[in-house]
Amino acid sequence: MELTNTAVIQTKGLSKNYDGVSVLNDLNLNVPQHSIFGFLGPNGAGKTTTMKLLLGLIKPSSGQGTVFGHDIVHDSLAIRARIGYMPQQPHFYPTMTARETVRFTARFFFKGPPAKIEARVNEVLNLVGLADKADRPVKGFSGGERQRLGLAQAQVNYPDLLILDEPAAALDPIGRHDVLVVMEKLRKYATVFYSTHILDDVQQVSDTVAILNEGKLISQGPIEQLLNGEGKTIYTVALQGDLAAVRTRVEQEPWIEQITLQGQNGHTIWQVAVKDEAVAEAKLLRQLLADEQTTVTAFGRKKVELEEAFMTLVKGANDEQQ
Repeated sequence: MELTNTAVIQTKGLSKNYDGVSVLNDLNLNVPQHSIFGFLGPNGAGKTTTMKLLLGLIKPSSGQGTVFGHDIVHDSLAIRARIGYMPQQPHFYPTMTARETVRFTARFFFKGPPAKIEARVNEVLNLVGLADKADRPVKGFSGGERQRLGLAQAQVNYPDLLILDEPAAALDPIGRHDVLVVMEKLRKYATVFYSTHILDDVQQVSDTVAILNEGKLISQGPIEQLLNGEGKTIYTVALQGDLAAVRTRVEQEPWIEQITLQGQNGHTIWQVAVKDEAVAEAKLLRQLLADEQTTVTAFGRKKVELEEAFMTLVKGANDEQQ
Protein backbone atom coordinates (compact mmCIF):
# COMPACT_ATOMS: atom_id res chain seq x y z
CA MET A 1 0.00 0.00 0.00
CA GLU A 2 1.32 3.44 -1.00
CA LEU A 3 0.36 6.35 1.23
CA THR A 4 -1.66 9.02 -0.58
CA ASN A 5 -3.63 12.09 0.40
CA THR A 6 -6.98 10.62 -0.70
CA ALA A 7 -7.91 9.51 2.83
CA VAL A 8 -7.87 11.53 6.06
CA ILE A 9 -5.75 8.91 7.88
CA GLN A 10 -3.54 6.26 6.31
CA THR A 11 -0.92 4.06 7.93
CA LYS A 12 1.40 1.43 6.49
CA GLY A 13 3.12 -1.11 8.74
CA LEU A 14 2.80 1.25 11.72
CA SER A 15 4.34 -0.40 14.79
CA LYS A 16 5.33 0.56 18.32
CA ASN A 17 7.52 -1.32 20.79
CA TYR A 18 8.31 -0.50 24.40
CA ASP A 19 11.46 -2.15 25.78
CA GLY A 20 11.23 -4.86 23.15
CA VAL A 21 7.54 -5.54 23.80
CA SER A 22 5.24 -4.98 20.81
CA VAL A 23 2.08 -3.00 21.62
CA LEU A 24 1.20 -2.19 18.00
CA ASN A 25 2.21 -4.41 15.10
CA ASP A 26 2.07 -3.65 11.36
CA LEU A 27 -1.06 -1.47 11.41
CA ASN A 28 -2.55 -0.56 8.01
CA LEU A 29 -5.44 1.87 8.41
CA ASN A 30 -7.48 3.80 5.87
CA VAL A 31 -9.97 6.33 7.27
CA PRO A 32 -12.33 7.87 4.68
CA GLN A 33 -13.20 11.56 4.77
CA HIS A 34 -16.43 12.53 6.57
CA SER A 35 -16.85 9.07 8.06
CA ILE A 36 -17.56 8.16 11.67
CA PHE A 37 -14.77 5.62 12.08
CA GLY A 38 -15.07 3.30 15.07
CA PHE A 39 -11.69 2.01 16.27
CA LEU A 40 -12.75 -1.05 18.20
CA GLY A 41 -10.90 -3.40 20.49
CA PRO A 42 -10.63 -4.72 24.05
CA ASN A 43 -8.73 -2.80 26.68
CA GLY A 44 -5.00 -2.95 26.00
CA ALA A 45 -5.45 -3.66 22.27
CA GLY A 46 -3.33 -0.66 21.24
CA LYS A 47 -6.03 1.91 20.46
CA THR A 48 -4.65 4.75 22.60
CA THR A 49 -1.11 4.04 21.37
CA THR A 50 -2.35 4.46 17.79
CA MET A 51 -3.95 7.79 18.64
CA LYS A 52 -0.76 9.06 20.27
CA LEU A 53 1.18 8.10 17.15
CA LEU A 54 -1.27 9.93 14.89
CA LEU A 55 -1.05 13.03 17.08
CA GLY A 56 2.75 13.00 17.09
CA LEU A 57 2.92 12.52 20.86
CA ILE A 58 5.11 9.43 20.44
CA LYS A 59 7.21 8.16 17.52
CA PRO A 60 6.70 4.83 15.78
CA SER A 61 9.26 2.06 16.07
CA SER A 62 8.70 1.28 12.39
CA GLY A 63 6.25 1.93 9.61
CA GLN A 64 4.71 5.21 8.55
CA GLY A 65 1.49 7.17 8.57
CA THR A 66 -0.13 10.28 7.17
CA VAL A 67 -2.94 12.55 8.29
CA PHE A 68 -4.28 14.89 5.56
CA GLY A 69 -1.31 13.63 3.52
CA HIS A 70 1.18 14.97 6.12
CA ASP A 71 3.73 12.63 7.67
CA ILE A 72 2.94 11.93 11.34
CA VAL A 73 6.59 12.19 12.40
CA HIS A 74 7.84 15.19 10.43
CA ASP A 75 4.66 17.25 10.03
CA SER A 76 2.95 16.82 13.40
CA LEU A 77 2.46 20.58 13.93
CA ALA A 78 0.66 20.95 10.59
CA ILE A 79 -1.49 17.94 11.47
CA ARG A 80 -2.41 19.15 14.96
CA ALA A 81 -3.52 22.52 13.59
CA ARG A 82 -6.39 20.72 11.85
CA ILE A 83 -7.30 18.23 14.60
CA GLY A 84 -9.56 18.33 17.63
CA TYR A 85 -8.70 15.80 20.34
CA MET A 86 -10.53 14.58 23.43
CA PRO A 87 -8.83 12.20 25.88
CA GLN A 88 -10.77 9.43 27.59
CA GLN A 89 -11.23 11.46 30.77
CA PRO A 90 -11.00 15.20 30.05
CA HIS A 91 -10.11 17.30 33.08
CA PHE A 92 -11.37 20.81 33.84
CA TYR A 93 -10.90 23.50 36.44
CA PRO A 94 -13.92 22.74 38.66
CA THR A 95 -14.72 26.34 39.59
CA MET A 96 -14.76 27.56 35.98
CA THR A 97 -18.03 27.58 34.09
CA ALA A 98 -18.56 25.74 30.80
CA ARG A 99 -18.42 29.06 28.96
CA GLU A 100 -15.17 30.08 30.66
CA THR A 101 -13.67 26.66 29.91
CA VAL A 102 -14.42 26.80 26.18
CA ARG A 103 -13.40 30.47 25.98
CA PHE A 104 -10.06 29.62 27.60
CA THR A 105 -9.47 26.91 24.96
CA ALA A 106 -10.62 29.15 22.09
CA ARG A 107 -8.01 31.78 22.88
CA PHE A 108 -5.24 29.31 22.09
CA PHE A 109 -6.51 29.30 18.50
CA PHE A 110 -8.08 32.72 17.86
CA LYS A 111 -6.63 36.20 18.30
CA GLY A 112 -9.48 38.08 16.62
CA PRO A 113 -12.16 40.39 18.06
CA PRO A 114 -13.57 39.17 21.41
CA ALA A 115 -17.11 39.29 20.01
CA LYS A 116 -16.22 36.74 17.32
CA ILE A 117 -14.50 34.47 19.83
CA GLU A 118 -17.56 34.69 22.06
CA ALA A 119 -19.81 33.83 19.10
CA ARG A 120 -17.77 30.68 18.47
CA VAL A 121 -17.93 29.75 22.17
CA ASN A 122 -21.72 30.08 22.11
CA GLU A 123 -21.92 28.11 18.87
CA VAL A 124 -20.09 25.03 20.16
CA LEU A 125 -21.89 25.07 23.53
CA ASN A 126 -25.16 25.04 21.65
CA LEU A 127 -23.88 22.29 19.35
CA VAL A 128 -23.19 19.95 22.29
CA GLY A 129 -26.38 20.83 24.14
CA LEU A 130 -24.84 22.85 26.99
CA ALA A 131 -26.18 26.32 26.15
CA ASP A 132 -28.58 26.20 29.12
CA LYS A 133 -25.74 25.20 31.48
CA ALA A 134 -23.07 27.49 30.03
CA ASP A 135 -22.69 29.60 33.17
CA ARG A 136 -22.69 26.83 35.74
CA PRO A 137 -19.43 25.67 37.39
CA VAL A 138 -18.10 22.44 35.90
CA LYS A 139 -17.85 20.83 39.35
CA GLY A 140 -21.63 20.34 39.30
CA PHE A 141 -21.71 18.62 35.90
CA SER A 142 -22.66 14.98 35.40
CA GLY A 143 -20.30 12.58 33.65
CA GLY A 144 -22.18 12.95 30.37
CA GLU A 145 -22.14 16.74 30.59
CA ARG A 146 -18.38 16.70 31.18
CA GLN A 147 -17.87 14.54 28.11
CA ARG A 148 -19.99 16.90 26.02
CA LEU A 149 -17.94 19.81 27.33
CA GLY A 150 -14.84 17.94 26.22
CA LEU A 151 -16.38 17.60 22.77
CA ALA A 152 -17.05 21.35 22.72
CA GLN A 153 -13.38 22.01 23.50
CA ALA A 154 -12.25 19.58 20.81
CA GLN A 155 -14.51 21.24 18.21
CA VAL A 156 -13.82 24.90 18.99
CA ASN A 157 -10.99 25.34 16.44
CA TYR A 158 -13.08 24.16 13.43
CA PRO A 159 -11.08 20.90 13.06
CA ASP A 160 -11.23 18.77 9.94
CA LEU A 161 -10.64 15.66 12.04
CA LEU A 162 -11.82 14.77 15.55
CA ILE A 163 -9.88 12.11 17.45
CA LEU A 164 -11.85 10.91 20.47
CA ASP A 165 -10.48 8.39 22.96
CA GLU A 166 -13.33 6.35 24.51
CA PRO A 167 -15.79 9.30 24.44
CA ALA A 168 -18.66 7.38 26.06
CA ALA A 169 -16.76 5.10 28.44
CA ALA A 170 -18.02 4.87 32.04
CA LEU A 171 -21.21 6.82 31.27
CA ASP A 172 -24.75 5.74 32.14
CA PRO A 173 -27.12 4.98 29.22
CA ILE A 174 -28.49 8.54 29.10
CA GLY A 175 -25.02 10.07 29.12
CA ARG A 176 -23.86 7.69 26.39
CA HIS A 177 -26.88 8.49 24.27
CA ASP A 178 -26.26 12.23 24.59
CA VAL A 179 -22.62 11.86 23.55
CA LEU A 180 -23.54 9.71 20.54
CA VAL A 181 -26.11 12.30 19.42
CA VAL A 182 -23.41 14.98 19.52
CA MET A 183 -21.03 12.76 17.52
CA GLU A 184 -23.70 12.38 14.83
CA LYS A 185 -23.97 16.17 14.64
CA LEU A 186 -20.19 16.61 14.41
CA ARG A 187 -19.84 14.46 11.30
CA LYS A 188 -21.33 17.36 9.33
CA TYR A 189 -18.19 19.35 10.09
CA ALA A 190 -15.38 16.81 10.45
CA THR A 191 -14.26 13.22 10.09
CA VAL A 192 -14.73 11.50 13.46
CA PHE A 193 -12.18 8.87 14.48
CA TYR A 194 -12.97 7.41 17.90
CA SER A 195 -11.87 4.45 19.95
CA THR A 196 -14.20 2.35 22.05
CA HIS A 197 -14.83 -1.10 23.46
CA ILE A 198 -18.61 -0.53 23.68
CA LEU A 199 -20.03 -2.53 20.79
CA ASP A 200 -23.54 -1.04 20.88
CA ASP A 201 -22.14 2.45 20.38
CA VAL A 202 -20.23 1.37 17.29
CA GLN A 203 -23.30 -0.21 15.75
CA GLN A 204 -25.40 2.92 16.41
CA VAL A 205 -23.22 5.65 14.94
CA SER A 206 -20.32 4.24 12.90
CA ASP A 207 -20.28 3.73 9.17
CA THR A 208 -16.72 2.32 9.05
CA VAL A 209 -14.89 0.22 11.64
CA ALA A 210 -11.54 -1.33 12.38
CA ILE A 211 -11.00 -4.04 14.98
CA LEU A 212 -7.71 -4.24 16.85
CA ASN A 213 -6.70 -7.18 19.03
CA GLU A 214 -3.40 -7.50 20.91
CA GLY A 215 -1.88 -4.78 18.76
CA LYS A 216 -2.89 -6.32 15.42
CA LEU A 217 -5.58 -5.23 12.98
CA ILE A 218 -7.95 -8.15 12.39
CA SER A 219 -10.74 -6.48 10.40
CA GLN A 220 -11.47 -3.17 8.65
CA GLY A 221 -14.23 -1.89 6.41
CA PRO A 222 -17.82 -0.60 6.23
CA ILE A 223 -19.89 -1.77 9.19
CA GLU A 224 -22.53 -3.23 6.87
CA GLN A 225 -19.87 -5.51 5.42
CA LEU A 226 -18.84 -6.69 8.88
CA LEU A 227 -22.45 -7.34 9.90
CA ASN A 228 -23.09 -9.45 6.81
CA GLY A 229 -21.01 -12.21 8.40
CA GLU A 230 -18.40 -14.38 6.75
CA GLY A 231 -19.17 -13.35 3.18
CA LYS A 232 -22.28 -15.56 3.02
CA THR A 233 -25.74 -14.34 2.08
CA ILE A 234 -28.26 -15.81 4.51
CA TYR A 235 -32.00 -15.14 4.73
CA THR A 236 -33.99 -15.64 7.92
CA VAL A 237 -37.54 -16.89 7.30
CA ALA A 238 -40.27 -17.57 9.88
CA LEU A 239 -42.95 -19.98 8.65
CA GLN A 240 -46.03 -21.86 9.81
CA GLY A 241 -47.80 -24.85 8.26
CA ASP A 242 -46.85 -28.15 6.67
CA LEU A 243 -43.33 -27.35 5.50
CA ALA A 244 -41.92 -30.69 4.37
CA ALA A 245 -42.97 -30.38 0.74
CA VAL A 246 -41.99 -26.73 0.37
CA ARG A 247 -38.59 -27.41 1.91
CA THR A 248 -37.93 -30.26 -0.50
CA ARG A 249 -38.90 -28.07 -3.45
CA VAL A 250 -36.82 -25.07 -2.36
CA GLU A 251 -33.72 -27.18 -1.57
CA GLN A 252 -33.73 -28.44 -5.16
CA GLU A 253 -33.09 -24.96 -6.53
CA PRO A 254 -29.48 -24.64 -7.78
CA TRP A 255 -29.03 -21.24 -6.05
CA ILE A 256 -29.81 -22.68 -2.60
CA GLU A 257 -26.73 -23.70 -0.61
CA GLN A 258 -28.23 -24.91 2.68
CA ILE A 259 -31.34 -24.65 4.88
CA THR A 260 -31.02 -25.01 8.65
CA LEU A 261 -34.03 -25.14 10.97
CA GLN A 262 -34.91 -24.08 14.47
CA GLY A 263 -38.15 -23.58 16.38
CA GLN A 264 -39.26 -20.36 18.06
CA ASN A 265 -42.63 -19.42 19.64
CA GLY A 266 -44.64 -21.83 17.51
CA HIS A 267 -42.88 -20.83 14.30
CA THR A 268 -40.28 -22.70 12.30
CA ILE A 269 -37.25 -20.51 11.57
CA TRP A 270 -35.23 -21.24 8.46
CA GLN A 271 -31.74 -19.93 7.92
CA VAL A 272 -31.41 -20.11 4.13
CA ALA A 273 -27.85 -19.77 2.78
CA VAL A 274 -27.86 -18.90 -0.93
CA LYS A 275 -25.21 -19.02 -3.65
CA ASP A 276 -26.66 -16.24 -5.80
CA GLU A 277 -27.99 -13.23 -3.93
CA ALA A 278 -29.64 -11.60 -6.95
CA VAL A 279 -31.60 -14.74 -7.85
CA ALA A 280 -32.57 -15.35 -4.23
CA GLU A 281 -33.80 -11.76 -3.89
CA ALA A 282 -36.09 -12.27 -6.89
CA LYS A 283 -37.27 -15.84 -6.31
CA LEU A 284 -36.97 -17.07 -2.72
CA LEU A 285 -40.02 -15.37 -1.23
CA ARG A 286 -42.11 -16.25 -4.30
CA GLN A 287 -41.12 -19.91 -3.92
CA LEU A 288 -42.25 -19.91 -0.31
CA LEU A 289 -45.57 -18.14 -0.97
CA ALA A 290 -46.42 -20.46 -3.87
CA ASP A 291 -47.53 -23.16 -1.40
CA GLU A 292 -51.00 -22.35 0.01
CA GLN A 293 -50.32 -24.53 3.06
CA THR A 294 -47.42 -22.32 4.12
CA THR A 295 -47.64 -18.98 5.92
CA VAL A 296 -44.58 -16.70 5.92
CA THR A 297 -44.62 -14.45 9.00
CA ALA A 298 -41.14 -12.92 8.66
CA PHE A 299 -38.60 -12.67 5.87
CA GLY A 300 -35.34 -10.77 5.56
CA ARG A 301 -31.62 -10.93 5.04
CA LYS A 302 -29.80 -12.00 8.18
CA LYS A 303 -27.48 -9.51 9.83
CA VAL A 304 -24.92 -10.56 12.38
CA GLU A 305 -24.94 -8.54 15.59
CA LEU A 306 -21.67 -6.69 16.07
CA GLU A 307 -20.92 -8.57 19.29
CA GLU A 308 -21.19 -11.88 17.43
CA ALA A 309 -18.97 -10.65 14.59
CA PHE A 310 -16.45 -9.17 17.03
CA MET A 311 -16.17 -12.33 19.13
CA THR A 312 -15.83 -14.50 16.01
CA LEU A 313 -13.01 -12.36 14.63
CA VAL A 314 -11.15 -12.08 17.93
CA LYS A 315 -11.47 -15.81 18.63
CA GLY A 316 -10.23 -16.59 15.13
CA ALA A 317 -7.25 -14.28 15.55
CA ASN A 318 -6.37 -15.79 18.92
CA ASP A 319 -6.65 -19.35 17.53
CA GLU A 320 -4.25 -18.46 14.70
CA GLN A 321 -1.66 -17.25 17.22
CA GLN A 322 -1.76 -20.48 19.23
